[in-house]
Amino acid sequence: MYRWEITRAALEQRVFAIIRSESYDQAAATADTLLSAGLTSLEVSLTTPFALEAITTLSREVGSDAIIGAGTVLDAASARMAVEAGARYLVSPSLDAQVIEMGHRYGLPVFPGVSTPTEMVRALELGADALKLFPAWSHGPRWLADVRAALPQAPVLPTGGVTLEDAPEWIAAGAVACGMGSVLSQGDRDVVAKRVADLLARLADAGE
Repeated sequence: MYRWEITRAALEQRVFAIIRSESYDQAAATADTLLSAGLTSLEVSLTTPFALEAITTLSREVGSDAIIGAGTVLDAASARMAVEAGARYLVSPSLDAQVIEMGHRYGLPVFPGVSTPTEMVRALELGADALKLFPAWSHGPRWLADVRAALPQAPVLPTGGVTLEDAPEWIAAGAVACGMGSVLSQGDRDVVAKRVADLLARLADAGE
């Protein structure tokens, strides 16, 4: 798949799950629950113990049924290791040109972290495939709507504090997709499945 195809697939549902766990086993269990609930894009944070091994295993198990990315990629070395582990996209809380360069060198889309219009423009100049607005809670959907009036070309991914209630508001304000963590995965499999199905329906409606 080309970078643009991976980007489209990763963000197609307008939400991607973020897994940041205290152990490999916990990360694997969370991923299994979310994938079983119908999500097709999830990011394993490199702050998770043995995150690279989890990415490798998940990528092998899901094949073409889902897109597995690496999160909290802070530098070129981490980006290269994530590529080798089988990550299909890279996400960072910060804006680092070398992370973007490394991802693109191997055909992977990169979603760097931004928090101001200046950083958004700089990220676009560096070739970012989408922009992780982080932390989203410090801004809000109205802020994004105002910024996108001036930067309609910016594909923004609010992440950090996005709730089940306000996720559709972010999409309505112009966000491409929302990154969401533990709010998606709490509870047993039936609870998570119902939550995800409801959220996907609401996000689809908000994006029309």
